[in-house]
Amino acid sequence: MPRPNLKRLLASDKLKAGHSLFEFSTPGIGQILGATGIDFVFVDMEHSGFGITELKQLITSLRAANLPSLVRPPSKSYHHIARVLDVGADGLLLPMVATADEAHQIVQHATYPPRGQRGIALGIAHDGYHPQTPHKALQSANRRIGIAALIETVEGVQNVDEIAAVDGVDCIWLGHFDLSASLGIPGEFDHPDFKQSERKIRKAARKHGKALGFLVVSPEQGIDRFQKGYDVICHQTDVGLYRQTLTTDIENLRVGCGRSKGRKK
Repeated sequence: MPRPNLKRLLASDKLKAGHSLFEFSTPGIGQILGATGIDFVFVDMEHSGFGITELKQLITSLRAANLPSLVRPPSKSYHHIARVLDVGADGLLLPMVATADEAHQIVQHATYPPRGQRGIALGIAHDGYHPQTPHKALQSANRRIGIAALIETVEGVQNVDEIAAVDGVDCIWLGHFDLSASLGIPGEFDHPDFKQSERKIRKAARKHGKALGFLVVSPEQGIDRFQKGYDVICHQTDVGLYRQTLTTDIENLRVGCGRSKGRKK
């Protein structure tokens, strides 16, 4: 089966709708998510308990459903970027990108020569264990791997225009909670300082023709963000969606049962 091209997906004009995994790594998760019609899966390693072996298993499951994996490594370090890509990630969502120099370095870490400096190991998980000529394998990976930069600090906002201009960065992603905390207003998304920063991020992505990402908690929030220019809409975390849906259903069950006159004998 051909590998998904996340770089091409991010460059498309259509809505890119996804879901994020922080907790659920059951072997069937790829096929479960594949049945929903989503376009990509964001797998977190920064705040979850997923290690490299679990990530490798998750990506294998997602590949079975032909779903591209956008992975947030624990850091921007080369060894984290390289290992995540070598176990098969189709793209990277890099945390706390603050400067254009950092963005350039990330692209260097994630791409093979002559464009970058990623170390070469062929015929392993990232290329499906299929033997390929080195030239073809390296070119194919460089054309396929998508790179998203999380803007979630005051410094990142100050430099977002330069970050968005970096060749090889395919998506600018607003990390709204961390940004609000960096601004000194944690969770105050209606604060003028947050709104001003958010507008600056949108403007930079639009100016440089980059995809624009956001993690939403409801379809209504996603529609609102899409109307503002966000085209990579990640709907909920696995934990949040499971808890939210189960809580609502249990509440509805209790209310419905409470209205009934009792069980039939």
